[in-house]
Amino acid sequence: MPSYQQELRTDENNCASDERYWWAFLVSSVITFLICIISVCIYRLLGYIFCHAWKPVVVIEASKPSSPVVPLPPGKPTPLSPVPEAEEVTWMTEAKDWAGELISGQTVTGRILVVLVFVLSIASLVIYFIDASQAQKPVESCESWTDNTNAQVDLAFNIFFLIHFCIRFIAANDKIWFLLEVYSFIDYFTIPPSLVAIYLNRNWLGLRFLRALRLMTVPDILQYLNVLKTSASIQITQLASTFMSVWLTGAGIIHLLENTGDPFFAFSNRQPLGYWDCIYFLLVTMSTVGYGDIFCQTVLGKIFITFFIMLGLAMFASYLPEIFELIGTRPKYGGEYKSEKGKKHIVVCGHITYESVNSFLTDFLHEDREDVDCEIVFINRKLPDLDLEGVFKRNFTIVEFFQGSVMDPKDLERVQIKQADACLVLANKYSHDPDAEDAASIMRVISIKNFCEEIRVIIQLMQYHNKAYLLNIPSWDWKRGDDVICLAELKLGFIAQSCLAPGFSTMMANLFAMRSFKSSSTTLNMWQNDYLRGSGMEMYTETLSKAFNGLTFPQAAELCFTKLELLLIAIEVKGDDLHDNQIAINPKPVIKLASNTQGFFMAQSAEEVKRVFFYCKHCHEDVTDPSTIKKCKCKNLALFRKGVRAVQVIGVAGRAMRKENPNVDASSQVKPVGAPMLMNTLKALQNKDGKNSPTQSKKPGRLGSGGARPSSRSNSHAALPPVDKLPLVVPLGVDAMNSVVEVEQQQKRFDSTGMFHWCPDRSIEECILDRNQAAMTVLNGHVVVCLFAEPESPLIGLRNLVMPLRASNFHYHELKHVVILGNLDYIKREWRNLHNLPKISILEGSPLSRADLRAVNVNLCDMCTILSAKVAGIEDPTLADKEAILASLNIKAMHFDDTLGLLQSQSDGRDSQLGSPLVMQRKGSVYGANVPMITELINDSNVQFLDQDDDDDPDTELYLTQPFACGTAFAVSVLDSIMSTTYFNDNALTLIRTLITGGATPELELILAEGAGLRGGYSTPETLANRDRPRVAQIGLFEGPLAQFGKTGSKYGDLFVYSLKNLGMLCIGLYRFRDAHENQGQASVCTKRFVITNPANDFSLYPTDLLFVLQQFDPKAGNENRNRQKTRWSAVSREAEA
Repeated sequence: MPSYQQELRTDENNCASDERYWWAFLVSSVITFLICIISVCIYRLLGYIFCHAWKPVVVIEASKPSSPVVPLPPGKPTPLSPVPEAEEVTWMTEAKDWAGELISGQTVTGRILVVLVFVLSIASLVIYFIDASQAQKPVESCESWTDNTNAQVDLAFNIFFLIHFCIRFIAANDKIWFLLEVYSFIDYFTIPPSLVAIYLNRNWLGLRFLRALRLMTVPDILQYLNVLKTSASIQITQLASTFMSVWLTGAGIIHLLENTGDPFFAFSNRQPLGYWDCIYFLLVTMSTVGYGDIFCQTVLGKIFITFFIMLGLAMFASYLPEIFELIGTRPKYGGEYKSEKGKKHIVVCGHITYESVNSFLTDFLHEDREDVDCEIVFINRKLPDLDLEGVFKRNFTIVEFFQGSVMDPKDLERVQIKQADACLVLANKYSHDPDAEDAASIMRVISIKNFCEEIRVIIQLMQYHNKAYLLNIPSWDWKRGDDVICLAELKLGFIAQSCLAPGFSTMMANLFAMRSFKSSSTTLNMWQNDYLRGSGMEMYTETLSKAFNGLTFPQAAELCFTKLELLLIAIEVKGDDLHDNQIAINPKPVIKLASNTQGFFMAQSAEEVKRVFFYCKHCHEDVTDPSTIKKCKCKNLALFRKGVRAVQVIGVAGRAMRKENPNVDASSQVKPVGAPMLMNTLKALQNKDGKNSPTQSKKPGRLGSGGARPSSRSNSHAALPPVDKLPLVVPLGVDAMNSVVEVEQQQKRFDSTGMFHWCPDRSIEECILDRNQAAMTVLNGHVVVCLFAEPESPLIGLRNLVMPLRASNFHYHELKHVVILGNLDYIKREWRNLHNLPKISILEGSPLSRADLRAVNVNLCDMCTILSAKVAGIEDPTLADKEAILASLNIKAMHFDDTLGLLQSQSDGRDSQLGSPLVMQRKGSVYGANVPMITELINDSNVQFLDQDDDDDPDTELYLTQPFACGTAFAVSVLDSIMSTTYFNDNALTLIRTLITGGATPELELILAEGAGLRGGYSTPETLANRDRPRVAQIGLFEGPLAQFGKTGSKYGDLFVYSLKNLGMLCIGLYRFRDAHENQGQASVCTKRFVITNPANDFSLYPTDLLFVLQQFDPKAGNENRNRQKTRWSAVSREAEA
């Protein structure tokens, strides 16, 4: 007797027998299948017979519509009468619907059932793996069912599968096709044998491996669970699951045949193989490797492997390459962002290129920004090029890129936009269609806000007039930190301030860009070393220590400059609640610093600004080295922080407070000292000497012609602006205000906000001059705008250039006349935004025409700005600046007559454009190279063509070039750093716009959003109070109130303290001749000046230096003679005065 047959004998269970029962298991499966098929066929046959026997016959002839209908047999039901089977059909239909819903993947119950069936099928397959893994264990054995735990668990699973089979059978539309499905055959060959095993008291591994075919349902299940969403992922899953199912099933068949042996050889050629050996054998066979260490010995096994090789080889050769191809074509930058707990991230979208990303990361991740613990997620539809990919790889620890679009909610979910700290939208500054670029950026904001209303959004826009569309977004809220950076507004605002103080645009651009100043090199000139030290200055915010409590701003600024070597330029004045905080730039001494006041500083690094937070009057009074000022031990600094961040800490903290307490009760907050003191001071001014009484005029808005003042009690708050409506500095005193009101209130001279000079609408024809009229017009100390534009060129927004020059903190006679030279058709399109601004003239011509330039007296102007509205050519974008460069070189090559310039004398009324008494003012430039000029460039690299005598390398960064250092060149690229600056501190953008726009307010933006331009308003104490704000000015040291410091040996620190104490002017920098240190302040051969930002305390001064100051508004200056105005040009001015 064979040894294998001996293994079948088990005396304990009395099942010893030489006969094998494998056939009984197979027969049970076959009989089950046949019973199901026959039952369905019989049911259909009976249904067919009985239904057709009682079915009425209706004969309808198409050719004979009137043919009679064959009558039904008497007593038979009509088609409309109820049949007895109707109730049964209804019951079956309801059962079918119930079963269909139960197993449908569209319902929660159905999805749970499908997943449960799959899980139990895999569990049953695992049990088979365990039983089949033992090579010495026979396929069929005499084993009691009660002693086999695996068999008991598998039986429980099979009972569940039987119930599921019945439910599927009921829900099937076609029962025959259901019985012939693959998954039905799996149940035929697995469920009945488990029941037969109990009856025969035997265990047979049999065909339980067919459960592996259930793996083919994995794609459907993952789709039910919404895991697979793309066609590529579904296809990969289908291929992989099919391959695995066939592989595991084939291995089960080999295991069954080899471990059983051939029945026609009495099972004598059995080969004991474990299931995992069969897995290995099939994989080697399908891959055509064929090691030969395992092979089939049975005839049935050889027959099967012969056919399987053909199927498996074809599958292996087609499926695997297709799977690898799909995996390889999967988006490299797909997937989703996995945020780390406790770590913030921001999303950056829009115009993602190497230049924009590199510039953004350079500033955002600058070393001077301490503790930038924030990950940056970029998302863009296009794949990054090699250069951009290199940037991402160099910063892979904090930067991630995803391919997608913010217009797709799925992609927004991928980058976790709801958990992001902010979303930044970059614009293409070199777009050929700025309006279309802005529309695309605004659409991105709409999509982002629609997906998540609470997300903070900072957007770059090209055109100023497109800002109005953001106001239409319901969830756009500046209180949440939403901000818009309008490149045209800022660019032209910088240039406008350079018209008032040449070189100021360079100073401001360097302040808001993160740069580090290294120790001076021997290869640098003296002027370059001084300039680079200033360019390393940045704007920082920090909380002032308690030692500053009660000090006025001049006192605090003097202490910071002399003791701490820091330049304090502004403070945050707190209103009645957290929502009314405003920035006060160089405020008057009326304001006294409250506790925890935030200050804005110019400094080299964040480490230096910490001094103002640590400063203690008791411990650091005698300290001479400010670098030694650290945390003192005499008190506990409860507000100690790890470090300051460059213009970032305050904004983040403020936004967090607003998010946590959106409805803060102002009465429950600690009121700071600074804001109440403003109102108390105003009341004291009103009530002094008993001049205000309740019996006086109660008109709150205006003052009467008799000089009556507002009443002090009931109307005091109406007559003067409330604290929460205050501008950036303290309003005028009442006495000073009255003198202004008496002159200004008679007619509308300012806009409705009081921030800008205003005039009634004028047609463009009133302001157009021809060449002869321009030559006869008295033009001196004016601003010439050389504009290159085609009639259909995109609007650049000239209003943003003119409005800062029309700020109300200038008196009318101080306004510089603006002469626009360019294409008239283009200027007409811009005119609808300029018609309410005074002192504008237009000359139709070309900035390249010397005759036109002479007609506008370009040699007598205070500044000549060269702008271009033309779109860069696609063929060679570097030629976009060709007109601007040619115009600049053309002016520099011109020569002018040695004549004196003339100015109109001051008149009581508004002087007309022509015909006023003339006085000599100053001598014009003889050489065009001496004409003050600033040129706007589109491409930074073109700066090398502006000055032929410079030695700048073509690859030099813009801020290191001579034209930029001298303030004669400006490019929009310098505004890139404002994006990251605004993120770190939302007050930073307010400070920038206040300094360069002349005082644009949210109220004014709402007015301009209407598209009708500025609205005039009557002068009231409230609107006139808005005039009292500082302005940028440039003062010479050769004469005037600061002439004493023009002497050799004077120090900048002494000048700073004197100007602050006696004149209320805050000095912020110098504008010096390049060769001043060589000539020791004597007559300079070089006419080029450069910018020095915040010089040191012991910095030497020269008589030829010009001083950048933040100057207070002087209400009395409007009544003084214009001839007392100073000029900036020392030697030339003296000759003119003589």
